[in-house]
Amino acid sequence: MIVEGAIVDLDGARPGYVRIEAGRVRETGAIGTDSSHGTERRVRGIVVPAPVNAHTHLGDSAYGLRPPTGTLAEVVGAPEGAKFRFLAETGAVRKRAGMTEALRRLRREGTAAVIDFREEGVRGVRQLRSAARASGVATTILGRPLRRPVLAQELEALLETADGVGVSSAREEDLENRRRIADACRSRGKMYALHASEESREEPASYLEPRPDLLVHLLSATEEDLRTVAAAGVPVAVCPRSNALFGRAPDLSAFERAGVRTLLGTDNGMLNAPSLLRELEFAYVSQRLLHHPVTPGFLVRAAFLAPWALLGHPEYARVQAGSTGPLLLFRLPSEDPEYALVARATEQLIVRPEGRAAA
Repeated sequence: MIVEGAIVDLDGARPGYVRIEAGRVRETGAIGTDSSHGTERRVRGIVVPAPVNAHTHLGDSAYGLRPPTGTLAEVVGAPEGAKFRFLAETGAVRKRAGMTEALRRLRREGTAAVIDFREEGVRGVRQLRSAARASGVATTILGRPLRRPVLAQELEALLETADGVGVSSAREEDLENRRRIADACRSRGKMYALHASEESREEPASYLEPRPDLLVHLLSATEEDLRTVAAAGVPVAVCPRSNALFGRAPDLSAFERAGVRTLLGTDNGMLNAPSLLRELEFAYVSQRLLHHPVTPGFLVRAAFLAPWALLGHPEYARVQAGSTGPLLLFRLPSEDPEYALVARATEQLIVRPEGRAAA
């Protein structure tokens, strides 16, 4: 198959073609210069590395009601928030079914990988691991220990099954616990992540010590805080739809100005569908509504390109001959490909090439 139109990757957005054969990119180049001599199927559209959902809580995906109104603590806070009451009262079979369906949704929309904060200790990690096994979505699971202070034995058992640890926040985890968790993750080559400056501002020193591999939200961070995070080189996952349900919105233009390595996530399954395509469009439109516009390219990098370095596959963010990273092909106008990906992409416009899944 040959896709003619535009290529979008770490080298930018540009006109061109991509020839795909048996699940591998065989060649790329200027339109009209391919070597097929008109013998292969051709489509018009945009080729881009498949996206990564950089922050989810899929464990509560089985929650079927409209989420209650209230503060962050009342809705998703531990241990008395609606989310944690639901997790405590719901059986493993139902929770696993909810996670399985969420992963199917991710797969249908071409999402190739997800980074999930999974509560409920070792048991919660195992439930998600089981749901993800045949999903076709590479699932990085960041578990959370149950006991405080954190016990070495529980942490060791957790890291035997999880890909790292995702804690609630520096405000809720004292420095000693955070250091113990981060050291254990580092020694095993696993990820340490936490939420930060979500409901109210926190000093960067509190969440950057020990240095995390990933931060989430920074909704209440100042521009100076964002510059500090950017200088530290720590990526930040933002979740605008989830924030909006609590009457809040990140100023993503400040993230872009500060040079923050921004990623995109969909947050709790009980709040929103795990759709990055919806998240992209909402992020772009809501920032314009709030008079904090961001460039489409900034959001394209956040969803499709920047996360691959965090996951250890920076080569997946490039479309080039020989690459085997997951791709998405959209039947979209290619004149302004970054805007088309952000504002016009839907599941129905994904082209499924022979010999290769969409993600």
